[in-house]
Amino acid sequence: MNTWTYILKRILESIPILFIVSLLSFFLIRLSPVDPLAQMKLNPAISEETIQKETKRLGLDKPVIVQYGLWVKNFLSGNMGYCIDNTKVSVKIKSRILNTLLLSLVVIFFSWIIALPLGILAAIFYNSLFDKILTVLSSVGMAIPSFFFAVLMLLFAQKTGYFPIGGLTSINFNEMDLFHKIADVMWHVALPAFVLTTISLSSLMRQMRANLLDILDADYVKFAYAKGLSKSKVIIKHALRNAINPIITLLGFEFAGLLSGAALTEYVFQYPGLGKLILEAAMQSDVNLVMASLMIGAFMLISGNIIADIVLKLTDPRVRI
Repeated sequence: MNTWTYILKRILESIPILFIVSLLSFFLIRLSPVDPLAQMKLNPAISEETIQKETKRLGLDKPVIVQYGLWVKNFLSGNMGYCIDNTKVSVKIKSRILNTLLLSLVVIFFSWIIALPLGILAAIFYNSLFDKILTVLSSVGMAIPSFFFAVLMLLFAQKTGYFPIGGLTSINFNEMDLFHKIADVMWHVALPAFVLTTISLSSLMRQMRANLLDILDADYVKFAYAKGLSKSKVIIKHALRNAINPIITLLGFEFAGLLSGAALTEYVFQYPGLGKLILEAAMQSDVNLVMASLMIGAFMLISGNIIADIVLKLTDPRVRI
């Protein structure tokens, strides 16, 4: 099966998955006790007639199954609907999704480029002082909740003033040249990316170390040493190629997981990303906005898995897709 046929096959297989995800998500949101119009109903200045108009506009006066059918029909036609505040969902998503993609790509790049070499070195120098220090640091990184770590970094930024506390750009952003604009954005991304990278690379490093240790203990690796091959050649040519395969399969989950994992971190740093938007929408039971975000997350997971499979095929031609 060639690559394009495989991609088409995976896309077709993802259609029922997306349908099930959307169905379960819609009904769970609608069954939640949160009333989307709670704030309006508590405001004595808003008349009952206005509330009824909003109920009709949002489709809350129809049975849940009818609401879901209308949502599917609109979504398939490219209409994501309107938020509770009467803003187009597509407008809100568009204003945030690039920010989250930027943060996700920065986190994936730095976590992988740091975690893989450290995991390899920890396995090569197994049980050394270096390995023990990395094991302790990775355990600490995995044990600290991302929300708590984000709060600590926020307090650090507030105390020292070295990093901005919120937002994506400075007030005078439009007055900067291109170089300073890029530097300003990366300055704002630095702390959220540092928090998420620390959490992510800890588990990746441990996984890389464990995989390589298992491979180094395999019979074919011992046979390669017996043939007189150098240690570097055995590790790079024989052990590393097999040890890295399970890590590559995690790429899809890593890419999609950042969307949900970044939500609390974005909320703490007031980073204008999709995760923060989803969290706020869920608390208000904003169905159209939550559903659009969940479908984007599901699409990211499927896309990430397809990319991981293709990369796995490139790194190991023995893998069949």
